[in-house]
Order: sequence, then C-alpha cells, then structure tokens
Amino acid sequence: MGELRALDIAIVVVYFAGMTLMGLYSARRATNTEGYFVGNRSYPGWLIGISLFGTTISSITFVGYPADAYKTAYLRYLICLMLPVGVFIAARLFVPFFRRGKITSAFQYLEGRFGPKTRVYAASVFIIAQCIRLSLIQYLVALLMNKITGWDVTVCILLGGVVTAFYTVAGGIDAVIWTDFVQSVILTLGGLAILVVVIVKLPGGLGQVFSVAAADHKFMLGDLDMADGKLHPAPWGFALDHKTVLMMLVVGLFQWLGEYSSNQEVIQKYCASKSAADARRAMWICCACCVPTWGYFMFLGTSLYAFYQVFPDTMAREMLTGVRKAEEILPYFVTTQVPQGLSGGVIAAVLAAAMSSMSSAMNSISAVAITDVYKRHLAPDRDDRHYFLTAKWVTVASSIFMIGGAYGLVRAETKTLQHLSTEFASIIAGGLVGLYMLGFFTTKGDGRAVGVGIAFAVAFSALISFVGLGWTPPGVTQFVKAHFDDYYTGVVGNVGMFVLGYAISCVVRRPDRDLTNMTVWTQDKTPLD
Repeated sequence: MGELRALDIAIVVVYFAGMTLMGLYSARRATNTEGYFVGNRSYPGWLIGISLFGTTISSITFVGYPADAYKTAYLRYLICLMLPVGVFIAARLFVPFFRRGKITSAFQYLEGRFGPKTRVYAASVFIIAQCIRLSLIQYLVALLMNKITGWDVTVCILLGGVVTAFYTVAGGIDAVIWTDFVQSVILTLGGLAILVVVIVKLPGGLGQVFSVAAADHKFMLGDLDMADGKLHPAPWGFALDHKTVLMMLVVGLFQWLGEYSSNQEVIQKYCASKSAADARRAMWICCACCVPTWGYFMFLGTSLYAFYQVFPDTMAREMLTGVRKAEEILPYFVTTQVPQGLSGGVIAAVLAAAMSSMSSAMNSISAVAITDVYKRHLAPDRDDRHYFLTAKWVTVASSIFMIGGAYGLVRAETKTLQHLSTEFASIIAGGLVGLYMLGFFTTKGDGRAVGVGIAFAVAFSALISFVGLGWTPPGVTQFVKAHFDDYYTGVVGNVGMFVLGYAISCVVRRPDRDLTNMTVWTQDKTPLD
C-alpha cells in the first residue's frame, strides 16, 4: 500500500537497534538456567505486571481488534471483560501451587498430582501450540509491515524474527522482561497516535466518532449476520449453536482460567517474581492495563469506521463489505493518513506488540522443553552448563520454526484472521484447563482417569478443527455447523475432560498418594515466600 519514508525508516532502525542492545546487556546476567528461565526470581511485581501486559497484547490485538470493531460491533469484547474474574480466582487459588518448591515449569505440578505421563502430555501440547502461535503472530505482523512499507513480505518476516530471536537467545527471561517493558510503552503510544490522527482529521472530532457510531449501532453487543450483512444484537441466554452474551462471558472465563493456570508464559513470570505478593501484584497490574487497552483498540476500529463514513473511500468500503479483509483497515489508514514520522512510530508499535509476545513464547518453549522433557527424561544427569547451552539452542530452533511457519502461511491459501484464530483455539483446547481444575479443586484423579478425559478433549478438538478445515464428510460438517459454534470448542473440551476424569476416578480405585499442597483442600499452613 505504501513506501516508507526516510524518517520512518530511521525510527524503525533505532527501534531494532535498541532491542538488540538490550539483549546484549541482559546476556551478562543470564549465565545459568536459573537466570535464563526465571531471572533468579528477583523481579518486582510492577515490572512483571508490565511484562505480562506486553506479552498479552500481541499483533492480533493491534490488527484484529480494530478490524473486528470496524466491521462488526463489541460482542467479542465481552471475553476481555472476564479477565478480572480470572485474575481474582488465580491470584487467590492458583499462585500457591506455583510459588512453593521454586519450580520453573507450570507442568511440574502435574507430575506430582497425576504422574509423569500427564506432565509430558501437557508440556508437549504447550510446545506445539506455542510454535503454531509464534508462526501466526509473525505472519500477521509481516503482512502488516508489507502493506505499510511496501517491502517484500519475506524481508518483513526476517527482520522481526531475527531481531526477536537474537535478544531472546542472548538474554533469556531478563531480556524478555525488560524489552516487554519498553515495547509496552511503544505499542501504547503508537496506538494512541492513530486515534489522535483520526480525531484531528474529523470535522467534529471525538464527538463525531460517537455520533456516527451510535447512529449505526456500532457499540452494540452484537455480531454481523452473514445472511443479510447487517449487525444484530446477540441474545442473552445459553446456547451452543450460536453466540450469546452469556456464552461469550463463559468463553472468556475459560480462556483466562487457562491463561493463568496452565500457560507457561504466565506461570514462568509468577516464578520470576520476588515473592508471592509480587506475583499477585503483577497479575492485577496486567489486568488493569489489558482490559482498557483492548477496549481502546476496539474503539480505534469504531473510530476508523466513523472516519470512512465521513470521508468515503472505495478500498475502506470493500474492507467493510468483505471484498477485502477487514484486517487491512489499520495499515491502509496508516499509509494514507498518518504523517511521516508518526507512521514509523506506528510500525515500531506494531513490531513491539508482536515481538513482546514472540520473545516470551520462545523463552517459555525453551523452559518447558528443557525442564519437562530433556532434563527430566532424555538427559537427566548433565551439569547445569549443558542445560543452559541446550536451552539456547532450543530457543534458536523455535525461532527457526517461527520464521519458517510464517513463510509457509504466506505461501498458503489462508483465510481470515478470525478464522485462523478460531481454528488455532480449537487445536490448543486439549483439555488443559479441565486438567488443572481437576487437580486444583478435587482430590480425585490419577494418570489413567485423566488420560481418558484428555483423549475426549483431543478427539473433540480435532473433530471441530477438521470440520472447520472441510476435512470431514459433508453430512458430518453440516450437522456440526448447524448445532455447534467453533467458539465453544475449548469450553466443551475442558468440561468434558473434567467430568470424565472425575467420574472415572470415582469408579477406578487408585493407590493412596500424598496430596499435601496439591489441591485447595490439602494445603498446609506454610507461608508463601
């Protein structure tokens, strides 16, 4: 869509240089696995909270949220509003399980609760899911850079991927946390700059955004009906075959419970905090930053809608009607409306949103691969220096997968961002939330019982994914699509995992095991650090 100007290029170069230097500086502190994975457990809550915020706000937020609000309304924002509920539960109930024992991986808990096979399963699911997520994020940011700068998409993939890989490999979690902090500031300022341009250019300013959007019902809790191309309010009740307000809240609750109970990127930062109090403080700081930021990016999409209603544009209209992808609206506005210098800052903000997520994912993949698989099963008797160097090579391997996967997505016939995100959610459902909830909130279950629940969750997720990809017989595809919405894959899979695991454990007796500090009912009174 555009060619980058000299000042914009200079801003992007300075951004890349800054990230590289931060990686080199952090490399001096990461000299062993404890430092590389959890930074010697020395970070204050405010810093971890901002780092969590930077990790959570990915390029999907920067591109997908404005696109969703531009084309539809605010139904999916309900998922975001459940974050405080998830954090409240996690801060009170989940943190103790991960702060005791100086663990490094979220999946060490599962071995103590259900056995080594369950730990390996969960670790493997996490690694595969994060590798796919890395490729998706890198693909999205490369497409965005390509549309803004006019650079070849392969160059865009390599630029972001190589710099992110360098500072993550060099500095480990210390580089991740400090670059997350800087990137959080950059992405916030970049997002605000776009809205300022919209308001300045609109004759009626901010008030005109509200009046135009309200007249066209853009603030409703509704969605676009593909049959008539119009917005309709969502119903409120329970359903599995269509989206409702209640079900979006349920989806959100499951999503955030999963994020704060089984996502290694989050758990690793619990463990890197100086104390349990700092870990809890970090969670609430992240929540306080994320919820309004998501709302802001939704509002940015609404503002772009109002702008192009006042200043009609053929390409913008095509993005609204589906001729073009709605995800193109933000890069199109940046290339045609944002002045020189500011557009370079916006590109840096987009890169910051993506790179903060990618660096955390790469470091967490390395932590899980070394702690849960390599050190535990493949090479249990090596010295720490060996594990430290192997961790760096694992990080390199994950970055190569990220770059190759992103390039593959560019070459493939991909669908919309929403479709990709939905199918990705189906793939990673895997029953992990149900597995952790069974472990935390009951005294039932062993490796055999949860194995059946896991099998159900995996089979169900695979079925929905195959239906979405068109890999099932027409009759099966039509039946599933008529009775089930893709958004509920994780909910059903995890509930099924919990119910089956609990039911089978009630029937099949297991040997008595010590569950001290393994469930909310069997915790001792030892104070947390």
